[in-house]
Amino acid sequence: MTLHTVLVANRGEIARRVVRGCRAAGLRSVAIHTDLDVGALHVREADEAVRVASYLDIDAVVDAARRSGADAVHPGYGFLSERAELAAAVERAGLTLVGPSARVMEQMGRKDRAREIALAAGVPVVPSAQLSGAAGAMTPTGPDNSAAYPLLVKAAAGGGGKGMRIVRDPADLDDAVAAARREAQAAFGDDTLLVEKYVEHGRHIEVQVLADAHGNVVHLFERDCSTQRRHQKVLEEAPAPTITPEIRRVVTESAVALAREVGYVNAGTVEFLLDADTGEAYFLEMNTRLQVEHPVTELVTGRDLVQLQLLVAAGEPLPFGQDDVTLSGHAIEARVYAEDPFHGFLPQAGTTSLVRWPEHARVDHALESGQVVSTAYDPMLGKVVVHGPDRETARRALVAALDDTAILGLTTNVGFLRVLAASDEFRDATIDTAWLDTATVEEPDPDVARVFAAWTETFVLTEATEWDHPFQGDGFRVGADAAPVTVELDRPVVVDRAAGVVDGVAVHPLLAERHVVVLSLDGRREQAVVNVTPHFVEVVHHGHRRVFTRPDVFADAAAVAGDGTLNAPMPGTLLAVSVEQGQEVAEGQVLGVLEAMKMELSLKAPYAGRVANVGASAGDQVTLGATLFVVEEV
Repeated sequence: MTLHTVLVANRGEIARRVVRGCRAAGLRSVAIHTDLDVGALHVREADEAVRVASYLDIDAVVDAARRSGADAVHPGYGFLSERAELAAAVERAGLTLVGPSARVMEQMGRKDRAREIALAAGVPVVPSAQLSGAAGAMTPTGPDNSAAYPLLVKAAAGGGGKGMRIVRDPADLDDAVAAARREAQAAFGDDTLLVEKYVEHGRHIEVQVLADAHGNVVHLFERDCSTQRRHQKVLEEAPAPTITPEIRRVVTESAVALAREVGYVNAGTVEFLLDADTGEAYFLEMNTRLQVEHPVTELVTGRDLVQLQLLVAAGEPLPFGQDDVTLSGHAIEARVYAEDPFHGFLPQAGTTSLVRWPEHARVDHALESGQVVSTAYDPMLGKVVVHGPDRETARRALVAALDDTAILGLTTNVGFLRVLAASDEFRDATIDTAWLDTATVEEPDPDVARVFAAWTETFVLTEATEWDHPFQGDGFRVGADAAPVTVELDRPVVVDRAAGVVDGVAVHPLLAERHVVVLSLDGRREQAVVNVTPHFVEVVHHGHRRVFTRPDVFADAAAVAGDGTLNAPMPGTLLAVSVEQGQEVAEGQVLGVLEAMKMELSLKAPYAGRVANVGASAGDQVTLGATLFVVEEV
């Protein structure tokens, strides 16, 4: 079979990655897009583009493939990538899916069925339990008594941390099940749950497998994805830094055995949980698609996974055997998300003003300056990936790459990633899957960013700016050095340019061009990306964004919301409203549930009182800062 044209049924950085792979393989690419993405990077880079109403509309995707003359569909990851319905529809249309068959996807895409197949293949699995009883009185039961509390309740039909809850107390089981079912139904259209033993101190190990239609199955070694928050991966690396040669043999051979057992064809990932307390490795699930973290495997094996996917989809045999796959060095990937990690990881939305990606790293992204980021899709904006001869070299390269990453106009987790990569815990590879949910990761101090903001503002005022005026505060004096200037940021900052001092710090300018400012601060070389506007100064230092807003002398202090007002901390959808106006509520009582980017946030009463106002209804789209509830003390 010969492929000519591939429709990429996805968006963002993975769509760009597949388009790039198609171009390298000499294939024509077709992008799909919604109205929101009509000018997106992946649309501009593909050879052709077709509009669809939704990336989740299977009929529309298949119709777009037909109309564009595509003979294959690459689903990327997320959206429809693990939906057997898409695979079946592609097969019925006489097209080729760049992935496994609908039968295999149906079996392995469900955690419950995959578990049965793993057992048949002799692969070790996590002890499980079953839910029995009516809602409100559910208890875990099952022949395996080792599945005692704590338990992990998770969606059987999907992954990515959606529909997943940890239960430590039997009294919390009903609420956890209800929340997991609701989230699973919303994310996957299936609220079936699986209940397993929760491993408190585990490392997340996954094995990349490749299989062709000629019976060849190989693994490309393993990755470690233990640095994760709420089951969402944050940092990934290859090879795994802590496993023994024996565990590596167990997981890689088990992954190949599982792929053979189910008749897998194309690229897939078999995930395992390594119990740090017992040293045992358990099968978790199989992802029947390309993974977000596939670049680290590409960098340590020298194999292009997208091109290999296309080769296998065309019916060709794998061009190498297991003995030909070797490891070279170490690779680490950091996922960049639109979220505020130091304020509850709340999803963020907005328009980027400046975007600077590092030059000395592999960056898979779909974000550029002036781009609108909404809450309509997954919050991942891109991935920064580095490679080195050993883990420590790679880790240092990642820290440097994150230092050179700057996203202005929108809050992201880049600064948080930088703190993690530079931490002793990540350096020493002691982070397990639960660490990030309990650890305190300190927000970077704002002092350095404030110095950059103040110095750059005085530089802009005195050198050149479109808002120059004859009375600008540049400290000019006849016959003397410029006087110190007070810059109003989040607090007054004294800038004495003549003495080279800002806020008591000795400052020597080294570079200032195209928003990149390099200063010597008390003898230390520091770099930041700075944007000075009439109303605020925005600084990104070590990846962390700070916005210093000038005080508004005309602000009405009475307009500031009191403690009883609950405003939307993020733009999103108000999923539920649990109270009505006039109702008395207890402190901490849930008033409603807000959802954005597949994350739910409960809005709770700050104290006991009466609901004075309900500002929105269930199902409403709300903006950042919108007043949703007002509670008055009684």
